[in-house]
Amino acid sequence: MLETTLSSLDGLPPFLAYFAVAIVLVLIFVRLYTWVTPQDELALIRANNPAAALAFGGALIGFALPLSSAITHSLSLADCAIWGAVALIVQVLTFVVLRLSLKQLPERINNGEIATGILSAATAIAVGLINAACMSY
Repeated sequence: MLETTLSSLDGLPPFLAYFAVAIVLVLIFVRLYTWVTPQDELALIRANNPAAALAFGGALIGFALPLSSAITHSLSLADCAIWGAVALIVQVLTFVVLRLSLKQLPERINNGEIATGILSAATAIAVGLINAACMSY
């Protein structure tokens, strides 16, 4: 029984490696996303702005979906990091395209317009699902 338990723990180093890569990619995503958006999401969230929380939460989920697919389908840690970076770029570009489509998107999120936050979150999640499905190579 001890042998079975110890053999189960053989997967711990790869788990920690993939988890560390994922956390680093999430932190990079958060940094790039908050750099690309003209509004200060974290300050707006601290100020209890529901539109900002919805938009930012949707962006995080939208990135986590393809990142989880990259982890699941990757052939190596490097492969995972490459496809995680692809997911990151796609998700950041999603906001850029949405902002070009809705000219007053940042101002509306700043004003706490929940409908805008929901649309932004839904768009990020929808693109994230498609992004994840495309990574099922």
